[in-house]
Amino acid sequence: MIVDGFRHGFDDEAWEAAKGEARAVMYKVARKEGLIAYSDLVARIGSISLDAHDHRLDHFLGQIATEDDDEGLGLSTVVVVHKTGDQMPGPGFFNMAESQGRDISDPVACWMEELKAVYRRWSKK
Repeated sequence: MIVDGFRHGFDDEAWEAAKGEARAVMYKVARKEGLIAYSDLVARIGSISLDAHDHRLDHFLGQIATEDDDEGLGLSTVVVVHKTGDQMPGPGFFNMAESQGRDISDPVACWMEELKAVYRRWSKK
């Protein structure tokens, strides 16, 4: 669940700056129709310190995706995936996608649909 205004102890300025840094990375990845591992994304964020396995990352990415989707940009965090294993977004992505009205009954189909939509959106930029 995404809670507006909750920053996990980070000040508002740093939290918002970090979201901007993450967005810049994710949008660039989407323009190239690529994917980025959670660990690679957090390594590119300098305003706050998060680890790829940090529970706060779910909330951080959930806020970005929800805000972007509400602005008509789609679930931009769809490009952030596990580095190994299934190489898909984690459960937090699918929980957030469902809260944004997506059908997650087939997670792979949901992911592919959202990924294609975000690629189409950002290839126009």
